[in-house]
Amino acid sequence: PVYGSRRMSAYLNRLGHAVSRKRVQRLMRGMGLQAIYPKPCTSRPGTGHRIYPYLLRGRVIDRPNQVWATDITYIPLARGFMYLVAIMDWHSRRVLAWRVSNTLDTDFCIDALEEALACYGKPEIFNTDQGCQFTSQSFTEVLEAHDVRISMDGKGCYQDNIFVERLWRSVKYECVYLKAFESGAHLRGDLKRYFAWYNT
Repeated sequence: PVYGSRRMSAYLNRLGHAVSRKRVQRLMRGMGLQAIYPKPCTSRPGTGHRIYPYLLRGRVIDRPNQVWATDITYIPLARGFMYLVAIMDWHSRRVLAWRVSNTLDTDFCIDALEEALACYGKPEIFNTDQGCQFTSQSFTEVLEAHDVRISMDGKGCYQDNIFVERLWRSVKYECVYLKAFESGAHLRGDLKRYFAWYNT
């Protein structure tokens, strides 16, 4: 499942099937096959969007609702892929809210944020990367309406949001990579069970 046209053509040639990469590309396209690998970058900045400074360097995080963080990751399905956004409390490492979507729009991020705010109150600081979903006016307006200070990772500094990055590793190796999800509904059901287990 991880072979693209280059590796597949090399593999078939080793098996004695003389086939060019171009032919493999055409056959894979015709059969709807594609390699499982990280797809589009989920942290593309939005043109003209405001970028906020990173507020967490050297800060001691010692209580819940002091800092929340969010990020988006790519989830492969048996056919296609979806995106997962999660909001985490940095102190407890609890996943406060999450959503999946088949597009990288801002709406599913706002839905997760509003659920977290409704269920857990508000944080002092909310940290994100510089992805266009989080720098968009519609997302930052929700935070500003609740008087939440906005912090953003430096460009290319994955360690600025290391706890959410570590969550993605756990989600993928303990849930996603163990199954070939057939649909978004199948994925949602398993993620609901996984995050309940993870939080407890």
